[in-house]
Amino acid sequence: MAIKLLIAAAASGLLLASTAQAQTPPAATATANLVNASGATIGQAVVTEAPKGVLLRIEAKGLAPGWHGLHFHEVGDCSKSDFTSAGGHIHADTTRVHGLLNAANNENGDLPNLHVGADGLAAAEFYSDAVSLRGASGRPALAGKSIIIHANPDDHLSQPIGGAGARVACGVIK
Repeated sequence: MAIKLLIAAAASGLLLASTAQAQTPPAATATANLVNASGATIGQAVVTEAPKGVLLRIEAKGLAPGWHGLHFHEVGDCSKSDFTSAGGHIHADTTRVHGLLNAANNENGDLPNLHVGADGLAAAEFYSDAVSLRGASGRPALAGKSIIIHANPDDHLSQPIGGAGARVACGVIK
């Protein structure tokens, strides 16, 4: 009888442990519907809070094939067709130095380039430890800001935007 009770208690313990794991709250997420200069929706970006940064998943269509600069911008406004209403790249310091390959880089909004296939489709995931969805650990918050896709690739060195050129898509992170 004691052995059966011990087995039942052990099984209950496993069930409780399993239930506790299932109740872990999901990571906070925000989305940005990407629009082009005509205002047409061309994709979506999903930002998921991670313990020490964010994971960005982006899917887009209708873009020119090749590499495109991709940045988090400081204003959540895509109202102008050239997307200049989104302001500059997110940064924590008053001095702005652009470029993932630049030793003096301090722009928190810098990201790797996005590749678009010959069919005009792009799908990628990026991780950044320079920002947070809601401003955790003193990193700039992305909620209410924007994400911009540029016409050209970012060389990750040139000032002020790495030669990435015109802004061709924009989404407000909500």
